[in-house]
Amino acid sequence: MEIITVVSIKPEVQQRIEELRQLLQQASYAYYILDAPTMEDAVYDRLYRELQDLEAEYPQLISSHSPTQRVGEKPATQFNSVKHNIALYSLENAFNIDELKTWEQRWRRQVSSADEVESPDKAEYVCELKIDGSALALTYENGVLVRGVTRGDGVAGEDITQNVRTIRSIPLRLNVNDVSLPERIEIRGEAFLPLDVFNQINQEREKAGESLFANPRNAAAGTLRQLDPKVVDRRRLDFFAYTLHLPGMDDAKTPNTQWERLQLLHRMGLKVNPNKKLCQSIEEVAQYYEYWDTERLNLPYMTDGVVVKLNSFALQEQLGFTQKFPRWAVALKYAAEEAPTRVENILVNVGRTGALTPLAQMRPVQLAGTTVSRATLHNADRIAQLDIRIGDTVVIRKAGEIIPEVLRVLKELRPNDTTPFVMPSDCPVCGQPVVRQKEEAVTRCVNTSCPAIVKGSIEHWVSRNALDIRGMGEKVVEQLVDKGLVTSVADLYDLTIDKLLELERMGEKSAQKLIDAIAKSKNQPWARVLYGLGIRHVGSVIAETVTKKFTSVEKLSQAKVTDIEGIYGIGIEIAESVHQWFQVSANQTLIQRLQTAGLQFVATNPNTEDVNTNQKLAGKTFVVTGTLPTLKRNDAKALIKKYGGKVTDSISNKTDYLVVGEDAGSKLKKAQSLGVTQLSEEQLLELLEG
Repeated sequence: MEIITVVSIKPEVQQRIEELRQLLQQASYAYYILDAPTMEDAVYDRLYRELQDLEAEYPQLISSHSPTQRVGEKPATQFNSVKHNIALYSLENAFNIDELKTWEQRWRRQVSSADEVESPDKAEYVCELKIDGSALALTYENGVLVRGVTRGDGVAGEDITQNVRTIRSIPLRLNVNDVSLPERIEIRGEAFLPLDVFNQINQEREKAGESLFANPRNAAAGTLRQLDPKVVDRRRLDFFAYTLHLPGMDDAKTPNTQWERLQLLHRMGLKVNPNKKLCQSIEEVAQYYEYWDTERLNLPYMTDGVVVKLNSFALQEQLGFTQKFPRWAVALKYAAEEAPTRVENILVNVGRTGALTPLAQMRPVQLAGTTVSRATLHNADRIAQLDIRIGDTVVIRKAGEIIPEVLRVLKELRPNDTTPFVMPSDCPVCGQPVVRQKEEAVTRCVNTSCPAIVKGSIEHWVSRNALDIRGMGEKVVEQLVDKGLVTSVADLYDLTIDKLLELERMGEKSAQKLIDAIAKSKNQPWARVLYGLGIRHVGSVIAETVTKKFTSVEKLSQAKVTDIEGIYGIGIEIAESVHQWFQVSANQTLIQRLQTAGLQFVATNPNTEDVNTNQKLAGKTFVVTGTLPTLKRNDAKALIKKYGGKVTDSISNKTDYLVVGEDAGSKLKKAQSLGVTQLSEEQLLELLEG
């Protein structure tokens, strides 16, 4: 007798599956029917993968109306709907090399379990860049273009032949004089907008007061579906061919590999991507993928991955198709710069300046090659703007591929029992009331004895760019403060081996190494000491700049605000912050203690510090716009150039970063339309100091 095991399903699992189905359905309708996408591809892919995983774990919940159970949506009705001669399948996605190898293992297992048509031992792969455009199916009869159809749902698409005829890279008549072809052939490829054309279109739309296209893919799709072919002609779409179907042709005369057919397409007068490659192994495919991960940024068009196909048509035929995908091809996508995840908690961190910074603690997600589980929410104003709550599904990104931040909340997926998050009125560490100045967005704890402030100041002092005290990690600092052994950075220089042995997991050898590292830090130069003091707005770059002018602590402590502001690259806010810090008696006492301990407060060989060998911004192009909080715009440009970066005055697809201040104008809009990474002044300085 067969025993059937009934697995109980939690209500939240069923709810999550239905939420995902609803959101994906809405996104598909907006993309395919309304031609007004509401979700980035990377976000859609992540949510789709989550739904796939849940349905695989709970197959009894699979429904016929799920987005995973059908090929696509119905085409729009502005054009005539026609059935494809040959169905256009989607491609299975892989998001890293491990998933690529899993795909390879899967097709090899299937081949080995069947009667082999061709040995897979020496299988070749054709790699082509995955162009971010709009798929087309072209039909030629006797070498003449007779039909151009959009992908639609893969079974039927829209007949846009008149628009296709305007694309100059699609020949109206093929070069077939020296080629033997069947009467009817079908060519598949991708229509796309080059980046310079895309930028020009958005500039024209901005002048006309029209909404801007979000990206070249949306612009290409919108262009193809223009009812007036003259508009399509003006927009100068381009086209790369990638598939050639030759139905009814004698097998002996038919090129039997993908590589040969790409060459035949080129001979026939169609554009084929010049960056294609024939690879002899999956390792060579991985090298191709990794090479274009960075080089694709220099291309004149957008690409979001690599299409990998088995070269042999015999193997392709043997493997066949699933309901949705060919088993012999895969789309190997690059790491997403944006990704969806769920907020599991909102924490409030207290930093060394007393600033309370809310942090979203999230379900871990892969983003730009790393695992991200936390993202800053900046301050109370940002929380209110986002209306972010515990339990929300959010889209996150890495600003400048460095700092995780929450872009927006997907309120369609918000649970019913969520409540707005409110910043605490008391410090979560010391319990003292917090304050918020009228001119600031930041809430602060002003208790200088707050353990969080003390720990933060010490962690900053011992950090790599400051005094660089090796072995003084976060856990050691936490114990030193909690046990009352250290209440300021000056106390570090009074530590003994006996005191350090009071710490957990601290032996004599480790204690001696730490004492030696503390002693070694006394030799760090004046610029590092100034940075280590943690004066507000004074990063490592600013510290170097200030100490070149004021070569001793005595000179700096006696300087007026106007003297400090007179330094090239220093604004009034920085100057006032430095001046005010030295007026506080407790800070003067700290300087005296550190001088007595033997720290360096005088620059050595000040005239030799002008050459900066740190060129961490080399190869990066910046544009600066708006009014920055502390730096003058020319000073920000000078800092960028000092660290090897290039500064230009106009935004283009070659711009890596836009440094944004208040009252930013058209440059910000253009950067947003091009997907250029935006940095605040604070993030720029973090980039320099990282």
